[in-house]
Amino acid sequence: MIDVIVVGCGPTGLMLACELRLHGVRVVVLDRLTEPSQESRGRGLHARSVEIMDQRGLLDRFLAVSDRFRVGGFFGGIHKPWPDGVDTAHPYGLSTLQPVTERLLTERARELGAEIRRGREVVGLSQDDGDENGGDDDGDDDGTGERAGVCVELADGTRLRARYLVGCDGGRSTVRGLLGVGFPGESSRVETLLGDMETTADPATVDAVVAEVRRTQPRFGVIPNGDGTHRIIVPADGVAEDRTATPTLAEFRRRLREVAGTDFGVRAPRRLSRFGDATRQAERYRVGRVLLAGDAAHIHPPTGGQGLNLGVQDAFNLGWKLAAAVRGWAPDGLLDSYHSERHPVGARVLENTRAQITLLGTDPGATALRGLLAELMDFEEVNRYVTEMITAVGVRYDFGEGHHLLGRRLRDMELERGRLYGLMHAGRGLLLDRTGRLSVAGWADRVDHVVDPGGELDVPAVLLRPDGHVAWAGEDQADLLGRLPRWFGAPVH
Repeated sequence: MIDVIVVGCGPTGLMLACELRLHGVRVVVLDRLTEPSQESRGRGLHARSVEIMDQRGLLDRFLAVSDRFRVGGFFGGIHKPWPDGVDTAHPYGLSTLQPVTERLLTERARELGAEIRRGREVVGLSQDDGDENGGDDDGDDDGTGERAGVCVELADGTRLRARYLVGCDGGRSTVRGLLGVGFPGESSRVETLLGDMETTADPATVDAVVAEVRRTQPRFGVIPNGDGTHRIIVPADGVAEDRTATPTLAEFRRRLREVAGTDFGVRAPRRLSRFGDATRQAERYRVGRVLLAGDAAHIHPPTGGQGLNLGVQDAFNLGWKLAAAVRGWAPDGLLDSYHSERHPVGARVLENTRAQITLLGTDPGATALRGLLAELMDFEEVNRYVTEMITAVGVRYDFGEGHHLLGRRLRDMELERGRLYGLMHAGRGLLLDRTGRLSVAGWADRVDHVVDPGGELDVPAVLLRPDGHVAWAGEDQADLLGRLPRWFGAPVH
């Protein structure tokens, strides 16, 4: 039996496959497309995703093919300088087109032993009665001598069986539909055309026109792709009845002339698409042995460039928990904590994108509001707050009362033994101990113990989950022993 089937070969599904393979979980990734899509809706990684790539030893691959950018705020068409004091050792983003991100993650997933099967469309699924509340799922039996699990039917009639399935198959998720999970929210009220194509206009003319138009129409842009083409972003004339219909080059030319007074001589389109401002979120991220991640769990406008990053971070949160369930050491409720931690984060992104769409309006009220917020973001504290929200650096999970670091992700730091993130490439938990008096005996198969008195850490010791969030801080061994089982299950004697 396959351990985990991942449906969807985008950044979310590929990141999840990488995380699961770090723990030896057998992963099969299914995708209905026979070849990788060249459409690039996501154009880069924010600081939190940069941290994640560093923590798994992937950052050098991305740096080799990406340009760094430092834009603070970046909220509702308002750009401010990067603020001081953002809680990260990587105070920048990376301009990486989505096909490049997918290529790098595909290479890593295959290196780790993930199996990727393209041209495989899921059309049906069912799951056996089993434990639906998390906990130790190892060895569950469905009464027929076979472990409880998920049966998947493909369009070609093939059937596959796995212990778990994760739908990472986009906003029109087949998996979510087959589960019958509600997807409440709002339909699109405005629509934007997006295309990658050549322009024949003089670059100086393009820049001047864009600068003038964006004074009153912040949903407009012409951005170089770095390959001789430009990304054209222009408001559509209403919302199309058929949202799946690809816009035409003639439609782009007409809207460019109406909005900017020129069509910039656009030609030779590579990709044409449309997107709206619909915001929806799955009511549940887990139904028994089936889970949802990325756009299958939430959709929102691309304002702030948060979508791809949100999905990758979903996978980073889920991967080690799902591996723990497969391996049989997951404590009660660990798998359910994926929903309880990530659903509020997704809801927060939906809220800030709703706010940004309002700010991007052209009516006098939106213009006035955008001007007021731009003034407020000149205050360093406001700019930092907005920047940490957009980049997800400000995400903190609720682990209950305790030390002020509890629930936060620890930033990378220099230690006597190297850098912190360099010690976490294997995806295990980590006790960073400055005292040398603590022990994780009984959990050594899941948690590394690093004694290092140096570095920037201002507490005696911290226990980090595999995703880098602080699960405990202090110096009392008994207190540590009380915390370890919550995240790492029962000790092995």
